[in-house]
Amino acid sequence: MPKKRIVVALGRNAFGKTLPEQKTAVKEAAKAIADLAELKYQIVITHSNGPQVGMIHMAMTEFGNAHQDFTVAPMAVCSAMSQGYIGYDLQNEIRTELLRRGIFNTVSTIITQVKVDPFDHAFSHPLKSIGRIMTAEQAQAERDKGNFVREEEGGFRRIVASPAPIEIYEIDAIRALADAGQVVIAAGGGGIAVLEQGPVLKGASAVIEKDATAAKMAHELNADVLLFLSATERFVIHADTPQEFSPDHLSVAEAMELIDSQTMAKETKLPKLASAVSFVAAGENRKAIITSLDKVKEALAGKTGTLITK
Repeated sequence: MPKKRIVVALGRNAFGKTLPEQKTAVKEAAKAIADLAELKYQIVITHSNGPQVGMIHMAMTEFGNAHQDFTVAPMAVCSAMSQGYIGYDLQNEIRTELLRRGIFNTVSTIITQVKVDPFDHAFSHPLKSIGRIMTAEQAQAERDKGNFVREEEGGFRRIVASPAPIEIYEIDAIRALADAGQVVIAAGGGGIAVLEQGPVLKGASAVIEKDATAAKMAHELNADVLLFLSATERFVIHADTPQEFSPDHLSVAEAMELIDSQTMAKETKLPKLASAVSFVAAGENRKAIITSLDKVKEALAGKTGTLITK
């Protein structure tokens, strides 16, 4: 009997905001992944890179500004660097936890590129904040370069587009490693956004929504389960209002009603639910689950979490 395949999307709470916090946090993520290995799943992992890519972008920008012989690193390079160093911490902790449990699966990280459409409307309406807080003068300098900037608490920040993922270029390698029984970490931070120009892949100034890429990857791998590991045991709707509720099950139709109501946070809640729906609706016998790191086994057993099915 073939093993069931699961794609795990780790939220930013799995990594913390600093290097020491990440070192500690990934130990808990590793325990959740090891639980899945004990349940005999083929495992592919993707993850957030929210604070990390911003930190890298800020550091590279400051270095470039301080040393005129060096250029500022483009967004695609910062995304690649975040995939590498998060993957390094994550794969080492997963390997350690698996060995502690007597499981001898190799863990690999793939630097993953994801095709985006240069005509995606997201490039005209950027949403994702990155990098350092800037003064008004620094913000104007960014605008003069053709970059988008918006005012936030404490100053200004650069914002970049969040286009839809079209194609995951390394999907065959991801599939081959999963088929070989390896635990695969791929498409971190939604993947490196690239534009296809003939045989050349050119990095785009964009950050792809990681949950959308997780759904795309789960679909391409024909996974059985798409598991979102977030900060809450169940998906919370209308948080901190009298209408707050946390459903244990949603059908695709019910989830679509919530999406169409346009009452969820566009940068957090909405992408997760929309990604879950897109995966479940595109195949048969699929399910998506939203739960917390410490409730993986219970959620897969149907005892907690929010389950989305057709």
